[in-house]
Amino acid sequence: MLCSLFLLVCGFVLLAAGAELLVRGSSRLALRLGITPLFVGLTIVAFGTSAPELAVSIEAAMNGSSAIALGNIIGSNIANIGLILGITAIISPIRVESELLKRQIPLMIGVSLFLCLLLLDGQIGLIDGIILVLGLGGL
Repeated sequence: MLCSLFLLVCGFVLLAAGAELLVRGSSRLALRLGITPLFVGLTIVAFGTSAPELAVSIEAAMNGSSAIALGNIIGSNIANIGLILGITAIISPIRVESELLKRQIPLMIGVSLFLCLLLLDGQIGLIDGIILVLGLGGL
C-alpha cells in the first residue's frame, strides 16, 4: 500500500511539472509567434491537457466500451468548465472581455447542442467523427 501511495504522489508531481512545462513552453511560443495568450490557452494548452482523455477514449472505443469514451468526453468538459474555471475564479477574479462573451459562449452552447443532435441516433459513427474533426479545423 505504501508503494502505491508513493507512486500516486510521484504521478501527481510529474503531472504538475509536465503541465507547468507545457504552459510555459506554449506561452513562450505564442509570444514569439505573435499569437494572443487567449488563443494559446484555448488551443495549444487545451490539446495538451486533453491528450489523456483522448488516450482513454481511444482505448475504451477499441475495447468496445463506447459508453466510457462518451462519458469521459462529457465528464472532462464538465470538469474543465465547472471545476477548473470555478476554482480559478475563487482564487482570483477572472477578467473577461465582452467580445469574448459575445462570441465564445454562443459557440460553446452551439457545439454542445450539435453534439446532442449527433447523439440522436444513439451512436457517433464515422461520418459524425469526420464532421467533428472538420468542425475542429474550422474553429
